[in-house]
Amino acid sequence: MKCHKPQTIVATMHFVQEDFSSDLLIRGYDDGEIRVGGQSYNRSIILTHQRIIDDWRPQNKGELEAGDFELIRTLDVEIMLLGTGSVLSFPSPALTAPLLEAGIGVEVMDTAAACRTFNVLLAEGRPVAAALLLG
Repeated sequence: MKCHKPQTIVATMHFVQEDFSSDLLIRGYDDGEIRVGGQSYNRSIILTHQRIIDDWRPQNKGELEAGDFELIRTLDVEIMLLGTGSVLSFPSPALTAPLLEAGIGVEVMDTAAACRTFNVLLAEGRPVAAALLLG
């Protein structure tokens, strides 16, 4: 009886670190400032995978109105991240219902989490918008 030596199969996997850079990457956030690329913003903004909208009207969750999300319906996005400031706070479902009806997913989180999530989705090349409230 012959003994066969077991074969060892070694698969190699190469890891490559991608160097992702974008002028739309969020570089920092604190309660009074969002840093995008080389620019600082001291008011609420909307970021998309394509541009910055720096004249978004509401400055805190209490000021949100249905019309504040109308612009997002016109953008080429699949998901909107709503950053509600330093504390997670869900808006009235009536405010985000038009986005859901238009097939745009809505995720609500505090603004720090929304910034991190936006960067991940941006790096993946996803069509994303982040509506970021500072207050």
